[in-house]
Amino acid sequence: MVELTIESIRVSLMNYQRVVILKEKDSDRYLPIWIGPAEADAIAVRLQEVAVARPLTHDLLRSVIDSLGASVEYVVVNELSNDTFFARIMLQVDGRNMEIDSRPSDAIALAVRVQVPIFADESVLEKAGVKLDEEGKALEALTGEGADQPREVSPEELEKLSPFRDVIEGLDLEDFGKKS
Repeated sequence: MVELTIESIRVSLMNYQRVVILKEKDSDRYLPIWIGPAEADAIAVRLQEVAVARPLTHDLLRSVIDSLGASVEYVVVNELSNDTFFARIMLQVDGRNMEIDSRPSDAIALAVRVQVPIFADESVLEKAGVKLDEEGKALEALTGEGADQPREVSPEELEKLSPFRDVIEGLDLEDFGKKS
């Protein structure tokens, strides 16, 4: 497992969809995950420490977990299958570990509330991780390899990565040092 941090939440100007950009803690590899607007707002509200009048769904989930005497240990984006990400919420309950199936967006929204680490399996990062060059262009998103080891990319591979292309190509590395 590889620890990630939330680099930013972006809105694609092409289709107004949201994407959360996770960054590998000790590397320049990024994991973009498309998420719904409600989940994007739930993550952003907590990251920006905005007070809300009523608890959001993820606040409710946190309260339920706490009330049951459990604690969230960490969350992990553990699988990518048919262009869909999967995650697990890892709980500690009465001295035993419990795994809860989750959408990554919900797991991340909960993780920021309880301030636990976010991880991804290496296999997920190998499939969907993106390295950027100095100009913010994706190197590995299109080739799966470093810039010094180019290879032919099949039309099927390019089509599979097309949902990420607009967001990745629009990333500006200078934005990554700023707090949103």
